[in-house]
Amino acid sequence: MFQNAVRNYINNFKGFSREVWILTLITFINRAGTMVLPFLSKYLKEDLHFSYSQVGWIMVCFGLGSMLGSWLGGKLSDKIGFYKIMVFSLFTSGLLFFGLQYITSFYTLCFAIFIIMAVADMFRPAMFVSLGTYARPENRARAFTLVRLAINLGFAAGPALGGLIIMGMGYHGLFWVDGFSCIFAISIFALLVKEKKSTLKSIDPMDNLAVQSVFKDRIFWVFLFVSFISALLFFQIFTTLPIYHSEKYGMTEFQTGLLMTMNGILIFIFEMPIVSLFESKRTNKLKLILVGCLMMTFSFYVLLWDTFAGILIISMILMTFGEIFIFPFSNSFALSRAPKGHEGRYMALFTMSFSLAHIGSSKTGMDLIAHFGYKTNWIVMGTLGVVATIACIYLLNLYRKEKDGVAAIR
Repeated sequence: MFQNAVRNYINNFKGFSREVWILTLITFINRAGTMVLPFLSKYLKEDLHFSYSQVGWIMVCFGLGSMLGSWLGGKLSDKIGFYKIMVFSLFTSGLLFFGLQYITSFYTLCFAIFIIMAVADMFRPAMFVSLGTYARPENRARAFTLVRLAINLGFAAGPALGGLIIMGMGYHGLFWVDGFSCIFAISIFALLVKEKKSTLKSIDPMDNLAVQSVFKDRIFWVFLFVSFISALLFFQIFTTLPIYHSEKYGMTEFQTGLLMTMNGILIFIFEMPIVSLFESKRTNKLKLILVGCLMMTFSFYVLLWDTFAGILIISMILMTFGEIFIFPFSNSFALSRAPKGHEGRYMALFTMSFSLAHIGSSKTGMDLIAHFGYKTNWIVMGTLGVVATIACIYLLNLYRKEKDGVAAIR
């Protein structure tokens, strides 16, 4: 029984090209080294002694830089190819992370964070396009899941190790590790993977209608709104929750890291089997995203019962399964919706929705906490989850009407 379960689990990882596995490897190396992000808000608050409002503004600059980088990365991926963008982005951002640790004034740090994220997040839309190019159409959703597993395994190792580095070396050690991991990861990619032109084709003709412009694709824009809200909720993990762990329950950086490690382990165990199951059944991706929105909603409402620290584990489990049902299918839906030759632009807007969410998540969360307390923030975030769920239902109706209309024309 156990052997069959293990064999079935391993079978979910078969059928990928060599390039997809290399992309997965460099993603793991990069994310395992990305220890600054989970502790950035704590670093700004506790090490540099900025106020909640200042922390919020720095995270706004983080998000604005990310938005610019996402737009540039998608635009340039369509113009000069994803390969060059990926190499430039990771190598340059690695160098910039080395210098970030020496900047401590508020306005200079705002500018530095903006520039670094503009360079670093050029990588994301380029990487999505590269996955669509190197992966076969029939396993594209699983390829996205494989890379997400690498990201989450990296986050599982990174925060716990990052917490130990902070305790032993201070926050500055994180910047050195982060910069080195970027340079090391992209060096492996450049040495082992040859440049290839994008050959993306739609998985499902219904997902790739002949849209003249992305700005006229109504379904895609409603989808972006749902993605924005779900990402806004998710980013609370990196902005308000680490501070909440410390201020409400007296948790150390290492204990916060362990909670994030649990998130990564659960995703490693469950995400690929869940994605493979629903991909084989050709389940509507939007229905799965709807389920994920509901789980994220409840992950915040349960935090209102704050009489024991164990509620943090329950909240993290709900958030984790929300991730599993939202993000791999969102990535796949966004890419498959793009007409050929416009993949970079579609993925740029998709990743920009995450960047905008980072701005909203950090600034809104920090201001709500500063003025009204943590419970108000959890109520607002949970209510936003309800809004995303309703929008997802509306999106399903739009998609069904579009599908019926095309069927009628045929």
